[in-house]
Amino acid sequence: MPPVIEPTMSALIEIVAYLPIGTNLAMLHFLWMLVSGALLPHRGALFPALQSTGIGELAVRRAWAAFHGGMWQISELMVAWERYMQEQQRWQPRRYEGYYALAVDTTPFWRPKLQGLFSKYYSSVAEKALPAVILGLVARIGQVGGKRLALPHAMMRVHPKEPSEAALKKEVLKQVRRLLQALDIMVADAGFRVKECHEAKIERYLLRLPKNFTARRNYLAYAPGKKGKKPTKGPRVRPLARQYKEKEIAASAPDATFSWVLATGETVTVQVWYDLVRPDVVPSPTANLFDVYAIADPRYEDPLLVATNVKLQPQTLHALYIDRWPIEQLPLAGKQMVGAHRHFVFAAETRHRLPELVLLAGSILSGLAALHPTIPTGFWDRKPQPTPGRFRRALAGLPFPQSYPLPGQLRQKASVTDHLPKGILAHRRQKQAATAVLT
Repeated sequence: MPPVIEPTMSALIEIVAYLPIGTNLAMLHFLWMLVSGALLPHRGALFPALQSTGIGELAVRRAWAAFHGGMWQISELMVAWERYMQEQQRWQPRRYEGYYALAVDTTPFWRPKLQGLFSKYYSSVAEKALPAVILGLVARIGQVGGKRLALPHAMMRVHPKEPSEAALKKEVLKQVRRLLQALDIMVADAGFRVKECHEAKIERYLLRLPKNFTARRNYLAYAPGKKGKKPTKGPRVRPLARQYKEKEIAASAPDATFSWVLATGETVTVQVWYDLVRPDVVPSPTANLFDVYAIADPRYEDPLLVATNVKLQPQTLHALYIDRWPIEQLPLAGKQMVGAHRHFVFAAETRHRLPELVLLAGSILSGLAALHPTIPTGFWDRKPQPTPGRFRRALAGLPFPQSYPLPGQLRQKASVTDHLPKGILAHRRQKQAATAVLT
């Protein structure tokens, strides 16, 4: 038996063990199909991918039935996967000044030809918004042996009555407010705005800002002897200089400047503006204040502009935002490594269930790759890295291990189905009402 089968099966069994009898075994087959990369050679077709695992025709149909109609939720599987990672006693959360990063993101699964899909997401390749199944993702960041990992903690779908990306982001922030613990800081990219965090009453946040972001001071500045209307808002603060109609608009002077030297000998410079308010807010003692940091790293072309309402050291702020990056690996591992960038499911439930399972499969591959010894591709691979793609290649082409000992609760449900219609007769279809033809 190849060495990758034992850790993979033990993890998958732990994830599906608490599902209903029958459904747990079928979902075990389905998850094995995903993590083994069977979708790649079959270009996203589920039935051929399930058949290629060697589980038999009836097991293929039961796996499909459990996938699209089984009594399970993705939240149950995520809790079981997080529990499995913690039981390994190698998973350690990353902590800075007593705070942990709670990463937030949204990810699309493009479905441009799917009928009845009203949610759209901007595509940089097409340079326009395309129909897509959008999921909101919340993950906790930790490490295994120095390798950073993101464990999915919550997934949100778009609301059927309001399937816009903006509405999904509001729901994500509401979920974050419920999940945010006393030492957590929500870390998000520029897709989330400071105003949205204030409206959702997020206690602690760290957001990336657009380059043209501006804010205001939380006080009024009266120019002595100046005529005209008195100002109603504070002086404007522009962290980064910008170009407008061949004219350069200078950046505002920072309140403080910090710097430190990296291990490579390069110097990182940080400019800070304290106690700012949004441009649309009138100065008030009860206003929501935040700080803006412009981090100039010589390894990158443009400065990193972030905002936070927590007083932190610049080094801590920089490290916290960098810890958001592992959440970007989950869609990459799920779409490209698992091979689920193509979808051939169309029902209202399955079009969301498959992306959820794909993201979970990407997390499983990343976690197992970090937990277990790295397998080199060949004699030339002298320094193999624990990546999800390498672990998936070790599983590629392996059939489902029929001889692997399964717990007693993982078994086929002994239900009497002889009296039920089978095949095309079991489809719940109704004839359309005949319409009168006018002559």
